[in-house]
Amino acid sequence: MTPTLGAVEEAAELMMRFAERTGLTSDLPAQRYLWTDAFAVCNFLGLAQATGEERYTALALRLIDQVHHVLGTYRADDSRSGWISGLSSQEGEAHPTRGGLRIGKALPERAVGEPFDDQLEWQRDGQYFHYLTKWMHALDQTSRRTGQLQFSDWARELAKVAHDAFTYADRSGRRMVWKMSTDLSRPLVPSMGHHDPLDGFITCTQLRTTKSTQPSTPSGPDLEDEVADFAAMIAGQDWATADPLGLGGLLADASRVAQLMHLGAFAGSDLLDALLAAAVRGLAGYAQRNDLGYPASRRLAFRELGLAIGLSAIELVEKEVGTKHLGSSRAAEVDAEIKALTPYVALGPRITSFWLEPEHREARTWSEHRDINEVMLATSLVPKGFLSRHHGGSP
Repeated sequence: MTPTLGAVEEAAELMMRFAERTGLTSDLPAQRYLWTDAFAVCNFLGLAQATGEERYTALALRLIDQVHHVLGTYRADDSRSGWISGLSSQEGEAHPTRGGLRIGKALPERAVGEPFDDQLEWQRDGQYFHYLTKWMHALDQTSRRTGQLQFSDWARELAKVAHDAFTYADRSGRRMVWKMSTDLSRPLVPSMGHHDPLDGFITCTQLRTTKSTQPSTPSGPDLEDEVADFAAMIAGQDWATADPLGLGGLLADASRVAQLMHLGAFAGSDLLDALLAAAVRGLAGYAQRNDLGYPASRRLAFRELGLAIGLSAIELVEKEVGTKHLGSSRAAEVDAEIKALTPYVALGPRITSFWLEPEHREARTWSEHRDINEVMLATSLVPKGFLSRHHGGSP
């Protein structure tokens, strides 16, 4: 997973263009989008590690601050103002994630009583749980990279408010909603995302593990109850999917689980085996479709790049399993699944190479999603910032 010098330089160029274009390093208006910015924070941390240049860490910190002040507050076209948590200006500065964070979509959220429009909803603001977990991960990576405990506190405060807002009970048991309003007062899309409870379980466990390894007792939520609730939701679930972005997420989750097992998390759990087995099934279905044979005009780069990032995580999983410290009750099955995944690893560089070609980036499918495409392309080139658990201090 060690990137080449050329890959680091290409990723740095992509990220600096993104930073200027979206108002991070320029006087242009700040254009923040939570999913993209979560990957961007991790990329800057990865570039700092790869180059030894702390200016990239400074950019990660600046981006976090900008996201909190843009997406943690109401839109300029909203009748409401201030922190979406309702906290005072001073308290909001101290706890910027306590009300969650907006997605950053182009259009305002659907008003109360306004008819639901499936197509329009994709362009409307609000809060997505799976975007919030990506931001929790970015904050956690930053906390461990810099040693600054406030990022860990903010991540756990976000986890607490997100769990409380997105989860509910009905006659079928504990469930989640897909999309909430900006102030988390009402659901905008009530259906449950396939991997949302899984995201919640792994991310909250990750945040608790970080908390347990910090040198002093951190403030903020413990997340014990939240982990238990998500654990109940995912019991017996099948995570298989043939969607490339979902597959990449499963593989990235598997690498997180493997690294956390090394630290004593998920003891006695077969979650790693379940994730890998689901990825094997999903990749078999995805490969049969031959989506990568289509021209750029018929492909969505960021979804494919999500898969490329996940495929690069297989090396991390194999490394952790090779330490023999995982204590998995199904070590033989895990080894067999890693071997079954190995033939697909080459798809990752194939995807990245395709989208590095300038002519492929002339397609409208690229330009319409330029920010997320370029940031995730950078992640596929230098994936350690997103995938590998950082350990404190400067390089």
